Amino acid sequence: MKNFLVFGILLVSLSAAAQPTKDDINLIQSMYGKDKRDLMQEYLQITDSAKSTAFWKLYDSYETERRKLGQDYIALLEEYAKTYQTMDDKKADELVTKASANNIAYENLYLKYYKKIKPVIGGLKASQFFQLEAYMRNTVRSAVLDQIPFIGEIDRKKMQVTQ
Repeated sequence: MKNFLVFGILLVSLSAAAQPTKDDINLIQSMYGKDKRDLMQEYLQITDSAKSTAFWKLYDSYETERRKLGQDYIALLEEYAKTYQTMDDKKADELVTKASANNIAYENLYLKYYKKIKPVIGGLKASQFFQLEAYMRNTVRSAVLDQIPFIGEIDRKKMQVTQ
């Protein structure tokens, strides 16, 4: 799981840096996909070669679509980083709408591929795949969200003291 935390840290660094290029984003996501694929392979342990071949073909297709959503999420973080200090109602609404759309797109992607993967490797393995996928995404999101400032720069220490 450390690889995913490293990715989260890289993502935070990337979002804090000045205007990363698409190549930077693609490189980081490529590295993440490689580590993730290895973890998936180790976790799922699909021993039937025909099922394995069919699954990994679907996985590659899934990853292509997931990477696009990841790039959209990075763009959203960049937009937030540029505007959080001067946030107004219109920009806040725009960012929340985009973030919600991105979350919904991820959930739709999960369901779309669950329906494709389940007949190939069975419901249990397909569920394991998406459980691990959701865990990894939430771990990365949590690490990123922990690093970005609140709108209006709310002091987190004051919030922790009052809780």
